[in-house]
Amino acid sequence: MSFLKLEDKVFAVFGLANRKSVACAVGSALLEAGATVIHVVRSEERRKAAQKLFPESEVFICDVEFEENIIRVRDEIATFLGGKKLSGLVHSIAYANYSEGLKPFHETLKKDFLQAVDISCFSLISLCNHFKAILDHNASVVTISISTTRMAAENYGYMAPVKAALESSLAFLAKSFSAFSAVRFNAICPGLLKTSASAGIPGYVDSYLFAETATLRKSAVQTREAADAAVFLLSPRSSGITAHCLVVDAGMGINYFDADIISKVVG
Repeated sequence: MSFLKLEDKVFAVFGLANRKSVACAVGSALLEAGATVIHVVRSEERRKAAQKLFPESEVFICDVEFEENIIRVRDEIATFLGGKKLSGLVHSIAYANYSEGLKPFHETLKKDFLQAVDISCFSLISLCNHFKAILDHNASVVTISISTTRMAAENYGYMAPVKAALESSLAFLAKSFSAFSAVRFNAICPGLLKTSASAGIPGYVDSYLFAETATLRKSAVQTREAADAAVFLLSPRSSGITAHCLVVDAGMGINYFDADIISKVVG
């Protein structure tokens, strides 16, 4: 058995969109570790993409914005498992509506903010609630957040407060589940990544290039690095860790006074 002890364990990964997705990288890393992976995607189009990327994995469809879909896919997965339970669940889902363009934070539309909270945050709570009966007693739940929710990046808009709510939910989920299980809840909080979702954020490329400069190694965090950390949190080797946010930013968060950055500003 390998160090991570993931052989013969089954994990449900929510949120794969394409090969650049964090969910895709997590799924690949889990397979390499000997686990069985079930992918859950939002649409039929994404199901086809997931089947091409993971031809040996089962793929289900669920738009988490609608609770009845979560209940349905829970039942479908339970039937597929045939009495076996999930060793873990990955929540790699986020959505923000920038269709009306980037606005100052104080002009955020209520409907957009609440929809983002529903899909990006409440979906984790709903998934955990409805899947609790098919989660193993010692299962691990991992969500994907961001490296910091306290930095007011103008082009990220209202998603940072939404991610803050997501991170806060981990403590409450861990506490409530502790009444009947030892399920753990944690988040991976990566620095800026090259994903298709991030490409939709206005001005993201410039922010990404700045992040590379601010990172200690002068090279941005790779999606696979975030995925590898997630797989560790999903494994029994992280059994003592719960209700935590693991930052994966290659030191970017401690390098604000980098000499190269300062010289470009005051030089």
